[in-house]
Amino acid sequence: MRQRALHSSPLKSPVKQEPADPVDIDMAIQHGRRTAPNGIHRKGHSDEFDGEEVDMSMLDDEDEESDSDDDDDYDQPIAPVVHVEVRLSDDSRVIGSVIESNLLPMLRQAYEWVPPATFVPERYWADIPILGRNVAQIYIAECDASVEAVTADFRIHTYRASDRPVTHITGGLDEDEDDSRTSAATICELPSRLHEGLWDSLVYPDDIKEKLLTYIHSTSLFAENEVDFNVISWNRLILLYGPPGTGKTSLCRALAQKLSIRMSETYSRGQLVEINSHSLFSKWFSESGKLVQKLFDDVTDLAEDDECLVVVMIDEVESLTAARLGAMNGNEPSDALRVVNALLTQLDKLKSRKNVLVMTTSNLAGSIDSAFVDRADIKQYVGLPPVAAIYWILSSCLQALGDADLAPGAKHLLKWSDCILARGVLPLSEKKRVNRAREASYKLREIAERCHELELSGRFLRKVPVMAHARYLAGRAGGRASLDRWMEALGKAVEDERLARELVNQAEGKHSVKSKPQA
Repeated sequence: MRQRALHSSPLKSPVKQEPADPVDIDMAIQHGRRTAPNGIHRKGHSDEFDGEEVDMSMLDDEDEESDSDDDDDYDQPIAPVVHVEVRLSDDSRVIGSVIESNLLPMLRQAYEWVPPATFVPERYWADIPILGRNVAQIYIAECDASVEAVTADFRIHTYRASDRPVTHITGGLDEDEDDSRTSAATICELPSRLHEGLWDSLVYPDDIKEKLLTYIHSTSLFAENEVDFNVISWNRLILLYGPPGTGKTSLCRALAQKLSIRMSETYSRGQLVEINSHSLFSKWFSESGKLVQKLFDDVTDLAEDDECLVVVMIDEVESLTAARLGAMNGNEPSDALRVVNALLTQLDKLKSRKNVLVMTTSNLAGSIDSAFVDRADIKQYVGLPPVAAIYWILSSCLQALGDADLAPGAKHLLKWSDCILARGVLPLSEKKRVNRAREASYKLREIAERCHELELSGRFLRKVPVMAHARYLAGRAGGRASLDRWMEALGKAVEDERLARELVNQAEGKHSVKSKPQA
């Protein structure tokens, strides 16, 4: 290799020389000249090579250009990423690469611009033999609003959805105890049909879902590239907190489902372990800490399978992590302190496992032990839905009713971005049903604004259509109603809830007055 490099040099052909004498090297240094053993001498900014001087600035410039080229590799424009989730049929045995090779040409031919959050119509791919025989559905997930199909970087994720029922991990240290029949946790195989579509049904401000996905991607990337865990530390622990009914538990389940699909190339299967925090408190003194350890031993057994993604969810984690300060002050039993210590110890053990993620929720963040909060990589507040999210939730409910032929015309409801525009003169060319849907959309926006004023949670919002139908529409034409009547019924149901809450607040106020000691 050296001989070849020398002959390719633009310099004169070198003459073989003996290595420089050490004394000559010292003398050269004293005279401001550095001499290398191979006969190359550096003098100031020039080199002597077999009697020929070479400007070293040229070589230095080449090194800098090489480094610059390496940096430029990371500065190249990145193609927009489009995630496509492909659910295979139950009897399919085809590998993902075969699906991808048949799917990519179809997507680029079918779409000029990629629509986000869209199911690809079956007519587009059913006639392609390999897809028609093996695919159950194709879903284009999140992507930018305007992505050209020819330039998109399609990421194809193939998976099979499990319909197996959940299994239970029972509590109790002794199998003969009555407590052993208490479910300490449930295990759901992922991806699960039970959680299909859950991710898209959750609407939050500030891109909460995308932030969580990005965090998981970063930690997985660090782990795969064996970043020194002692230098850069992460615990794979997420804390979601906020008022009740904001979808924290549903978000944990949806994230677990999404990860099992997106990481299917790394993990061939997944398990969602939902821990019942209240069941881990034993009726026997000092046994609660041991119950926590026993449960996490079962989690560790699942994590021994490197091809299995294990997502642990602890709902209402404040039940397990009551502040230790109260225990140390004598306000809380010492058994509660043992539970906190046991949980922290088990979490520290799990953080070294690449295939484990722990997600926790809390309605009372102030009651959580500070040591637990400090361990959480992400502490995400999940608040009540904004007006846009409320509108989306209610409109999606109406569209589901439209699919069931209970709310004809609901599919024509406007998107929020169109609905916030001022009302104008409707074009005469539009169909009458579309005109009605437009007017209904404006009414639905007003209902959403009213729900936001009343601080209604996402959990309650999905109950509103049932309440509206039961109270105001059930006796009409087999339960079917026009969009106008649906809007009227929804508005009344929301006002009914306002009155009901006022009565509850008044009752609580009267109760507190009665219980107040007399002066």
